[in-house]
This record gives sequence, structure tokens and C-alpha cells, in this order.
Amino acid sequence: MAASKRKRGGEGPADKKGKFVVDEGEAQVETEKATRNEVLVPAPVSMGKWTNKERVLIFSSRGINFRTRHLMQDLRTMMPHSKADTKMDRKDKLFVVNEVCEIKNCNKCLFFEAKKKQDLYMWISSCPHGPSAKFLVQNIHTLAELKMTGNCLKGSRPLLSFDPKFDKEPHYALLKELFIQTFSTPRYHPKSQPFVDHVYTFSIADNRIWFRNYQIIEEDASLVEIGPRFVLNLIKIFQGSFGGPTLYENPNFRSPNLHRRELRLAAAAKVREKQMVKELQKMKRKEAKEDVDEDVTADVFVTPNEEKPVHIQTEPPAPKVVKKNKHKAFKRQRMQRGRR
Repeated sequence: MAASKRKRGGEGPADKKGKFVVDEGEAQVETEKATRNEVLVPAPVSMGKWTNKERVLIFSSRGINFRTRHLMQDLRTMMPHSKADTKMDRKDKLFVVNEVCEIKNCNKCLFFEAKKKQDLYMWISSCPHGPSAKFLVQNIHTLAELKMTGNCLKGSRPLLSFDPKFDKEPHYALLKELFIQTFSTPRYHPKSQPFVDHVYTFSIADNRIWFRNYQIIEEDASLVEIGPRFVLNLIKIFQGSFGGPTLYENPNFRSPNLHRRELRLAAAAKVREKQMVKELQKMKRKEAKEDVDEDVTADVFVTPNEEKPVHIQTEPPAPKVVKKNKHKAFKRQRMQRGRR
């Protein structure tokens, strides 16, 4: 038996070549050499060796909220080949993440970057050579928040389901390969279970990537959602890890700051429109009052005043005669009598 050292997908022992004699009953050596055929025997299935050494580092920067922290914990629970690390300081540059991944012996990274305590960005990178992609994370719902009926075995290997659009455009094909290498659990990982009972779905709608997690509950492949769920809005794809030349930039992406600014301008425009409508109504009321014609019948019930002759007095009036009050005089007399 001649052994060949050709590797088979990085798993299991090498294939072997075996020589089988077809016609053993013939005595001639020439016919025996002619009838010998070399048949390739396939290698046996791997005997449980952990050959795919993919490890994912999941951590974040400072300033994240509670929902992001719970989402990170859910992803670590779902991915047994993940590792955790302390939060990174805001002052540090992003290329420091490559050094952290090297220290943690990780070749993939999920880094959550928080800005203004309300915007969340997620980096998916293949360390240390790239490529990497930056997303805006929207509509986050964690496991504890959803309270779905689905449940799966912890550490089991997932199936990855992708939208057909991932194979039509090159930047989606690159993201598909990144997702496969990051989210798929390596076979025979020490912390994983040899069962497949849930599905990760990546669907594209409204120029965004929608992530869902479903449990396979029966043999007919009926699904029940488990969670978590979130939406990834692609911003850029870089050639290197956390930087480098830009391979793709999403033309439909609008920054959250610009979106909030447009909302404020729209609200201010509504207020100004209401004020203008009120001023126009006041002006119309004034014009309506001025345009009212004089009523002809308004003087029907008005009676003219009687004209009296003008009398001019040339002599002063006679003085008025003041009459004495008898009661007072009588009272005075009584007082004088009483004194006597």
C-alpha cells in the first residue's frame, strides 16, 4: 500500500492509494502487470480533532448602554468559540484592537463602538490582515427583551442561511464569507455540542442586513424564533483590519447625526408654517373688517335732537333768599330756656 500525503480539507488523515490485482489466477507476469489498477481510497472521517482554530473576540468601547451590553452577552452565549475582554478606552486608536486580538489568540473580532451614548457601530474584522467592515447597528432586541418561545441547546452548531442577493453583488459576497468565518462554530470545538438545532438567517431588505436566530423544533424544519435580533446598515468595507484602502462605500448610508438634524429642521419648519398661517388669518380678518360697506338702514331709528333757541344772559342772576329753619330756632330757644 502506497500512502499519499494529500490533505483533505484540513481535517482527518491523508488519503491512501491501494493497488489491487484484478486477475490473480493468471501465471504470466506481463498480464499481471497490465491488469493491476491503482484505486484511490478516501480518507476516513476525522476522529474528533479540532482543526479549525477560529476564535472570535467580542468586546466594546466605553460608553455603551445596557442594551448593547446584553447583546454582547447574548452573542457570547450563542458562539462558544468567542472570547471576552475589558472595554477599550475611547482615546485608543482602532488599530490597537489588532494587538488585543493577538494577545487573546483570536483571528476574528466583533468590536462594538459607541458614540454620543446613542449611536452603536459594529466592526467585523479578520485580524490582523483584514478585510474589515463597519456597520451601524439598529433595532436591537435582546433575548431577555423578546421573551420568545424558542430555545436551543447551548453550544450547539448553527446553520447559516443567506439571502440569494449575497451571491449577486461582490461586496455582499465578501460579507457572506466574513459572516461564515465569524458566526459558524468550528467542528469539534471543545465547548461546542455535536448537534444542529438552530439557524442564523441573514436577509437583505431596504439596503440593510437583518439578523434573526431560529430554532429547528421538528423534523419538518418548522422554525421558532429565539433571538436576539438586530439590523446592520453597511457603511464601508476596508481592505485592512480596522483601516486601510476602502473597498466599498455604501451610497445609501446616512449618518445618524444628519438624520437627527433633518428631523429637527422638519419640526422647526412645521412651527414656522403654523406661525405663518396664524399671521395670514389675522391679516385676512383685518381686510374683511375694512371691506364691509356702510349699512344704509343703520340711521332708521336715529331721531334728530330738537333745536333750542340760544339765550344770552346779560344781567347777573338775582340772589337766592335763604330761609331760616324754624326747627333750629326753636331748638336754640329751648336750649336758652334750659340754661335759665
